[in-house]
Amino acid sequence: MADSPTETVSGPNAEIMRATYRALREHGYADLTIQRIADEYGKSTAAIHYHYDTKEDLLAAFLDYILDRFKDTVHEVETTAPEQRLELLLDKLLVDPQDHQDLLVAILEMRSQAPYKERFSDRFRQNDEYVRYLLRTVIDQGIEEGVFADVDSDHVSRALMTIVDGARTRAVVLDAEQSLTTARRTADEYVQAVLQPSFSN
Repeated sequence: MADSPTETVSGPNAEIMRATYRALREHGYADLTIQRIADEYGKSTAAIHYHYDTKEDLLAAFLDYILDRFKDTVHEVETTAPEQRLELLLDKLLVDPQDHQDLLVAILEMRSQAPYKERFSDRFRQNDEYVRYLLRTVIDQGIEEGVFADVDSDHVSRALMTIVDGARTRAVVLDAEQSLTTARRTADEYVQAVLQPSFSN
């Protein structure tokens, strides 16, 4: 993922999002400026301000862009079998990001600002709620179909997200190459122990 969070570009807004991604990756949040984004965009700062009044407006839109890309990839999971769907969702959360270390860094940079910027925290909160909803839904489906144990699906979804968030942070802060791999295995072990107890005996 050398260039951007997505392989396609359509329109100036998408181009600006790609430029923002590259600038954030290169300079980090603290040193990110509209000028540096414009340099990556290949146009003047006025061209960016035509679409976004402030840097915070732009970065809020960038978060929407990144999170929408994630939702698009999740929607590609077509199977309705609960066990397979849960595995694929966990892969999207913990396997796919292994090839996108720079994106993990960019997202962590943005997340670090969430306590101070409500617009950022709102977007991260909405994304977390969305992912937990997906996990909770597939777990509930598995319970109904008798392939998962009768558990508190909300608690299990929160536990899985704790594994995901911890692994992503370790992968960035400690540059631990095995963090995501370890977390993926841990998630499987947790699923087997909690959702499939009959298979763990």
